[in-house]
Amino acid sequence: MAIIVVGGSGRGVGKTALVCGLIAALSEYRWTAVKITSHAHGHSEAIWEEGRAGQGSDTARYLAAGAEGALLMTARPEELGQTVRRLLQPRQENKPPPHMIFESNRILEHLRPDLCLAVEGGPEAEQKPSFSLVKDHADATVARAGRDGMAAGERPLFQLAALECISPEMRGWIRGRLSP
Repeated sequence: MAIIVVGGSGRGVGKTALVCGLIAALSEYRWTAVKITSHAHGHSEAIWEEGRAGQGSDTARYLAAGAEGALLMTARPEELGQTVRRLLQPRQENKPPPHMIFESNRILEHLRPDLCLAVEGGPEAEQKPSFSLVKDHADATVARAGRDGMAAGERPLFQLAALECISPEMRGWIRGRLSP
């Protein structure tokens, strides 16, 4: 099971767009995508499964991008670890666990993913305090730019013209990181 975490510096930086781009670009992984929030979204369950693809919510966007499953996890900080452990328990003995993409900063307190991507907003954007955790664990940084590009280094910087359209360089890099 491959696990990717996409965290971001703040609201509106493109975390959901990047998750959707990863789902579409790496469809062979048959992803289950999970949005983690501490805010109630009208569902009483801690883990709620989206049933319809579309553009009306982040989880519906995941399904529209090609995810096999899309979940909304609502948990207060003190409940998050237990809720994550419950989610990752095998559901059926005959079925292997799915590959998962989490959209969250806080999950890194409870889980070490195979790959962590940090989505940076512009210099004027307000930065979430939880983003420091993402920066500490990030394998690469992703930012919007006028055109696709990659700055190599210990921690590559992928510049994407559209976060929902993963560049060939980024796709190859990720596949190399997730290969056994």
